[in-house]
Formats: sequence, structure tokens, C-alpha cells
Amino acid sequence: MAKTTTISARIDPNIKKRAEQVFRELGLTSSQAITLFYKQVELQQGLPFIVKIPNDLTAETLEAARSRSNTESFNTVEDLFDDLGIQ
Repeated sequence: MAKTTTISARIDPNIKKRAEQVFRELGLTSSQAITLFYKQVELQQGLPFIVKIPNDLTAETLEAARSRSNTESFNTVEDLFDDLGIQ
């Protein structure tokens, strides 16, 4: 077996708690999840996901979605389809 090393990092406790819940649901330990992340960085020669600063429209849209402002609700799927003009 290969030798191991230790990683020490500070992270928001709430983020850690929520991420560890996901890891548990996936049957992973935090160490296994971090190893997977590092392996993907190695294989992809970069981060395994897109990282970019959202433009103003995207930032506004994300905030509106988070706050659920300017959203409509429908009682049934049929009402939604009617609103969209879908038969």
C-alpha cells in the first residue's frame, strides 16, 4: 500500500456538515471523497468542474432563484402547461 500524507484545511463547519452528509449517502468517508477530488484534478489537469465569476445577469438570476422572487406557482401541471401554451 502506498504511503499517505495528511491534509489540514479550515472550512466553514456548516459546509463540512452538509458535505459529509452527502458523502455518507454515497458510502464515502471524507478522506475517500478528498482522494477522489485529488484524483480527478490529476486526471483532468485542472479542477473537475468549471469555475468562473458569473456575469451580472447570471448573478441576479441566481439571487432571484434563491429568494424565489418573481416566481409563479401553479396548482397543477396542467395549469403550468396552459400558462406555457403547451397542449
